Amino acid sequence: MRHPALITGLCLALAAPLAMAAAPPKADPPAAPAAAPAVQQEAVVALEKMGKYLRSLKDFTVHADTTIELVMEDGQKLQFPGTLDYKVRAPDKLQLDLHSDRKERQMFYDGKSLTVYGPKAKYYATVDAPPTIRELLGTVESTYGIEMPLADLFLWGTDQAPTAALKSATRIGPARIDGTVTDQYAFRQEGVDWQVWIEAGPKPLPRRLVITTTDDPAQPQYASTLTWNTAAGLKDSAFTFTPPKDSHRIQMVAVDVVAVEEKSP
Repeated sequence: MRHPALITGLCLALAAPLAMAAAPPKADPPAAPAAAPAVQQEAVVALEKMGKYLRSLKDFTVHADTTIELVMEDGQKLQFPGTLDYKVRAPDKLQLDLHSDRKERQMFYDGKSLTVYGPKAKYYATVDAPPTIRELLGTVESTYGIEMPLADLFLWGTDQAPTAALKSATRIGPARIDGTVTDQYAFRQEGVDWQVWIEAGPKPLPRRLVITTTDDPAQPQYASTLTWNTAAGLKDSAFTFTPPKDSHRIQMVAVDVVAVEEKSP
């Protein structure tokens, strides 16, 4: 772990000449080491640079090998591996495949509608959607309670992920992720500690994320290692959902409707 050098004061004891009626002068106490800044500008600049580069990507795929940590009532922690694949054509097309031992989901967004499909149960729901990915993220969470995984990939470098929210930001040092040279950074904000490994060089892509929920006493973690293709050449058909013959359409209910129903006698 690398930290900025600590500045330590050096106190020299000087011998004073003897005097009959005077006590020797007292040496000044050692200076306290200077604390490293809570928010290092170097780390903030790296985060902003990464966000700017991500916003420049117009056609890409990203694969994530993920680990979700769940905490049992007795405090024992369990980890569940999974995978996540995004196909993206900015600003208005997205397709998601999520796989784990307990859940499979697909999402298709074409700039006009969003379809969520469960391959195991073969149910799907389609709703109208806003015209950009950034708007989609906020709408599906506030309206339908759907939190898109790794949503920060689409928010870094925008006013929806302000660096002013950071309580600390630190560059840890170089590291290799799947053979790629990266720089590791650690950040802290309200309710969450997180780390990101950013690829060194002209393509500052996030290569690994570790997120710790700190407002939960158990502090569960989420981790993902990311593999990118920044020139995927995706076609419109990648974002179009075609219902399988044996699938069934259902209604996606807004969370405020569910809340009203739960309160009803």
